Amino acid sequence: MKPYFTGPHGALYQGDSLAVLSALPSESVQCCVTSPPYWGLRDYGADGQIGLEETPQDHIERLLSVFREVYRVLKNDGTLWMNYGDTYLCQQGKGFNGNVRLDSTNKAIKVKRPLPAKNLLGLPWRLALALQDDGWILRADIIWHKPNPMPESCKDRPTRAHEYLFLFGKRPRYFYDAEAIREPVAALCEHDATGPGYSAPGQAPHTGSRPRMQSAQALSFAREVDEPDRPGQAYSQHRPERAGAQPRNRKAFRGGGKYTSGQSFDNTVHVENAIPGDTLNETYTRNKRTVWTIPTFPCPGAHFATFPPKLAETCILAGSRHGDTVLDPFMGSGTTGMVARQLGRKWLGVELNPEYCALALKRIGVNRVMLTELV
Repeated sequence: MKPYFTGPHGALYQGDSLAVLSALPSESVQCCVTSPPYWGLRDYGADGQIGLEETPQDHIERLLSVFREVYRVLKNDGTLWMNYGDTYLCQQGKGFNGNVRLDSTNKAIKVKRPLPAKNLLGLPWRLALALQDDGWILRADIIWHKPNPMPESCKDRPTRAHEYLFLFGKRPRYFYDAEAIREPVAALCEHDATGPGYSAPGQAPHTGSRPRMQSAQALSFAREVDEPDRPGQAYSQHRPERAGAQPRNRKAFRGGGKYTSGQSFDNTVHVENAIPGDTLNETYTRNKRTVWTIPTFPCPGAHFATFPPKLAETCILAGSRHGDTVLDPFMGSGTTGMVARQLGRKWLGVELNPEYCALALKRIGVNRVMLTELV
């Protein structure tokens, strides 16, 4: 299949995702970062588009056929990062899915409602579990927390301020760069996060000698044991700074006495041994958590559903190396390709709508007329 654009660092195909992926070689991409069209949300104006199926089951089946090809073209140590949002069943009306508030560009297509109106369908998890049943290894469910969500007029439920992002692997062992996406440790106050000399709003300047991030550095799984057994407790575990506590043997929360060869269970024996968690965290970072707070990102050019570059960046950094190829079978406005290029990765995209293809190339920074990538 002839690509819509090809250059030294990327390629874009205009067409059906399933057809394009079927023509790609197996195990040719390292990472897939994508956000498929949500069911029943809007009409993107392209024949054969995904998202206008009559039922959620039909929608999931079409997506499964695409992701089977994604599975094939991924390298064995590759990963799939899939963002997908949920939807409610609305009362019947003139718009698609019965939502009369949809704009006029959406077709008046009626869907078959599998549940009573106003139900939250749970489509992200339905799709994730279907992919799991299809052979993918589901490794993480990540909450994309939106601090600036779309306003909602409903008065009988909370406003939605999150979407799901799922991490899948082909094999139990896969490439994952945890160091590339480490996040700052959680400080207990502004002064802990900034160190001496910082004047937080509404607070007196920090003039003490407390080292930066001391509270987060000293976290430990260990406790001092200084009393005999109590009824209903295996050991009385006290912090060393607590009044009356005398430092003696340590009992790790994880593993019991294995770090002291069982001697930590004898209060008459003094044992010195390093216990995981006692060392200071000198990097002030920690392993990435599963809640990512990332604001939504407006995209000039009118693509309806662009996920923010920061979301794509985190996935690409964790799932690929410099020079690897990153795939997005639902390219849309080109966020995945844009970020992949900025991070020194090759990019490969598929988009059904030719108008969005042009928009994607503009955002990525390529000139289709000259068939060269802009510097």
